[in-house]
Amino acid sequence: MMTHPTVLAGLVAEYETEPELRTAGSRRPVRQQMEDVVYTLCVSTGTQDMDAAPAVARERLSTAWLGEVDDAEAMARSGRSSHRAAG
Repeated sequence: MMTHPTVLAGLVAEYETEPELRTAGSRRPVRQQMEDVVYTLCVSTGTQDMDAAPAVARERLSTAWLGEVDDAEAMARSGRSSHRAAG
């Protein structure tokens, strides 16, 4: 089963638009949120490498059906996050 492009785009957008989460250091809630996003990207892409997961997700999005990508981009622009809905 492959993750829907809309969900995948939301995860990538959250990963890319919140750099403060990647550099949060020891601020536990923020760090945990970023770990959740990265973990969900790994599960969604079938990778075990947290550095590779965003790249794999971007590659899948580049080959997604055009209508699905348009929906995903609209969702990302609206700022909605759906990282808990991956699957």
